[in-house]
Amino acid sequence: MNRLSPWWLALLFVGTLALSGCLFRSRPVPVRMGTTQLQSATCNELIERINSQASDIRTLKATVSIATSVGGSRRGKVTEYHEIRGYILASKPSLLRMIGLFPILQNRVFDMVSSGHEFRLWIPARNQFIVGNDQRVSSSEPLGNLQPQFIYDALLLQPINQDEVTVLEQGNQTVVDPETRRPVLRPDYTLNIIRRADHGWYLSRKTVFDRADLQPHEQIIYDHDGYVATDAHYEQFNRFNGVSFPTRIQIWRPQEEYSITLTIIQLTVNQMLSDDQFTLNQPPGVELVSR
Repeated sequence: MNRLSPWWLALLFVGTLALSGCLFRSRPVPVRMGTTQLQSATCNELIERINSQASDIRTLKATVSIATSVGGSRRGKVTEYHEIRGYILASKPSLLRMIGLFPILQNRVFDMVSSGHEFRLWIPARNQFIVGNDQRVSSSEPLGNLQPQFIYDALLLQPINQDEVTVLEQGNQTVVDPETRRPVLRPDYTLNIIRRADHGWYLSRKTVFDRADLQPHEQIIYDHDGYVATDAHYEQFNRFNGVSFPTRIQIWRPQEEYSITLTIIQLTVNQMLSDDQFTLNQPPGVELVSR
């Protein structure tokens, strides 16, 4: 009489359990595809949308609420700071000024400007006036990480130049369904923008479009080494002086583990701004710190 080997007995045992449902079970997938009406666009049409939005805004003047936090996996904790009131001025091609105020007394928490090459940051409470151009600053304090240039890059989309290569990617994002309030998947478009530098071609940035409205809801900016420098999310678009602009902007700097959320309270676009509004001189008696 033929006898089954232990190996075949084991397979028979596993197969029996599988048929009886002892080893496997099924469960519903919590995320499903959304039912929102989708819009379609080609790569060239999305490029035109970015370039059009970039050209629509020449200057920006905003009253904002500023919320900041520092920390992440490397620090082992996240520290959140109280929201403060602030003002932002921006003028193309690269000027930005940002002022933060204490909630009650309205004294300045910080005042900073950027010319696109150099930034200046005055912190009255520390009696420090910081001057530098380094894009990678790591500090345990939120004010030590503030640099106006990365805020400028997140605020205003840059046009896609003819010497840049653009590749269209189609994917999905998880959003909250407005009717069921549950997470659903929604198709999106991503423009991968590739730029040439001295060391060769590199991924410069990505712009993600929500296909519900074809608005740019995320922008990821990379450094020359391929690391994410800035990840910005845009929500709650409104029209200001005929220009569409997000009223909530979340900026994450993963290398410094620093985040800032700007909520637009009041916004004026394309108002004439003078060079004096972007001038910040070292106050008398304040310590100069170079970076």
